[in-house]
Amino acid sequence: MNDAFQLIGFDEGAWGPALAKATVVTMEISIGAFIVGILLGLVTALAKLYGNSKLQTIAKTYTTIFRAVPELLLIILFFYGGSALINSIYAYFGHDSVDVAGLPVAIAVLGLVQGAYASEIFRGAIQSVNSGQTEAALAYGMSKTKIFFRVTLPIMAPLALAGLSNLWVNLIKDSALISVIGTNELLYTAKQAGGSTREYLLFFLTAAFIYYVITLISSYLLRILEVYLRRWQPKH
Repeated sequence: MNDAFQLIGFDEGAWGPALAKATVVTMEISIGAFIVGILLGLVTALAKLYGNSKLQTIAKTYTTIFRAVPELLLIILFFYGGSALINSIYAYFGHDSVDVAGLPVAIAVLGLVQGAYASEIFRGAIQSVNSGQTEAALAYGMSKTKIFFRVTLPIMAPLALAGLSNLWVNLIKDSALISVIGTNELLYTAKQAGGSTREYLLFFLTAAFIYYVITLISSYLLRILEVYLRRWQPKH
């Protein structure tokens, strides 16, 4: 048993350094996709609420597609389809084929999926803002851009945070889907370690524990952020 647990240490020949590096890759995927998702979600929500008919149609089509198609299928389509497209372009210009890295594909696909869900969270939060406050800002002479950043955004941010927190936790777990295209994130590395040592249960439990710790830390930090965002709101 002690020999088994030494495998997850940081001694020579142990898998601790590889698992630590894989955890960093998992966080890179999650943070990158979350940032992409927030930006896309906010833009899409604004397009749904304030855009013209064409923008609203595009926004609704985007959210429908990326909420309907399984993320695993999207990852496979983007990875292999994107690889074929890029190599076709390279071949057309007389260049050799290239290998498409899994990390940017993971960030792009998961970001697009998160953006589709985040757009509905932002849309609901924006619609929850009291119209009287925006009307008062208009009467004061503020532009629509200033109203959004100084009135709407500070009010909607705490309202959207709960939904975005759930998206973040789900995103950490969804990052494991990238293992299907061979990216050395946490689950893929745990599977490699299990295959090399025949200690599958040990390494999968280790990966599960790391995901759990990441979630606990994330929940704590998000609670601090929520308190900060609500600091100016009246307490009931």
